[in-house]
Amino acid sequence: MKNRGLGFVFQPTYRDKVTGEKRTTATWWISYSVHGKRHKENAKSTNRADAVRLLKAKIGEAAQGRPVGSQIERTSFDDLAQMLLDDYRANGRRSVDRAQQACAHLRDFFGAACKARDISADQITKYQARRLDQGAKPSTVNYELAMLRRAFRLAMRAGKVALRPEVEMLRVDNARTGFFEPEQYRAVADRLADYLKPVAHAAYITGWRTKSELLTRQWRHVDLMNGWLRLDPGEGKTKQPREFPCTPDLLELLEAQRERVREIERTTGQIVPWVFCHSDGSRIKDFRYAWAKACEAAGVPGRLVHDFRRTAVRNLERAGVPRSAAMAMTGHKTEAVYRRYAIVDSAMLQEAAAKLGVLHANEANSPSTVKVRALSAKV
Repeated sequence: MKNRGLGFVFQPTYRDKVTGEKRTTATWWISYSVHGKRHKENAKSTNRADAVRLLKAKIGEAAQGRPVGSQIERTSFDDLAQMLLDDYRANGRRSVDRAQQACAHLRDFFGAACKARDISADQITKYQARRLDQGAKPSTVNYELAMLRRAFRLAMRAGKVALRPEVEMLRVDNARTGFFEPEQYRAVADRLADYLKPVAHAAYITGWRTKSELLTRQWRHVDLMNGWLRLDPGEGKTKQPREFPCTPDLLELLEAQRERVREIERTTGQIVPWVFCHSDGSRIKDFRYAWAKACEAAGVPGRLVHDFRRTAVRNLERAGVPRSAAMAMTGHKTEAVYRRYAIVDSAMLQEAAAKLGVLHANEANSPSTVKVRALSAKV
């Protein structure tokens, strides 16, 4: 196949290191040009016809606009992972650490040097089975595979893979339903250190995400005079600005916290910008260990700080706050997600039954119902 305009097949020559004679390789290679760039690939066959078929296939793929070239053959899992993490950092995503953990699990199974072309649907199914055997939850496995799927999309956009494997997600039926009753919340809060109690109380009232939305608050986000707690644009998970009107409890908490921080500033001789801080003025970054110990001591082991988010939504529903206003306060972008948090508990069901009973009682005593009963008795 000698038409160099389309491409050609050939057997490279080399010089024998011992005899110095010029020899020809047993395997065939293909050469073709795409957008003015010459590509050469090993056909990995001693049969010329196989090389011709591969060349035609590559030319056909190029004509369809699909990426071709030796670069595609060389793309490894580590290349995919690097593109994914670079994308996360470039877009300022806060979950880079979680993406790195997902990549570590994927790398452990597929291997850093595994070629992207060798990651197939059946290999992905094997990965799911292995991770489940290791004790990972279906939602965790789905997150890890979502990272792999995103990496392949980025690689296709960059022209580094020709195809991406089909990724079937596992069925997940583990939606959390945890929330705190007031006595449960108080039991846990009483066992937290004094500097952590204001954070827990603020989370209980607002339902804001603790790590990214409460522990990052500075005093410039607090308006004590008008009673507002604010998120700036670009902060939080949704990147949308948000305001929470202070309830009497929240306002009292923030005022007390303001006095506490002022005392720390006088003692340490420094300006403390953080609303929630350690006794030395440094920001509280995480308190998962202290939280777990407090929950265990309070007799509710395994509970999550994120349960405050569900609790706040349920309290807003109980208080009869319009859903649009509640979503704006808690930062839920869609009603579908909000409904997942709007848990109906037994108390709410009993309250609904009581209201229904009152309605039936009123119907029973209405003039029309009394008249129908009287007529029925005569018959």
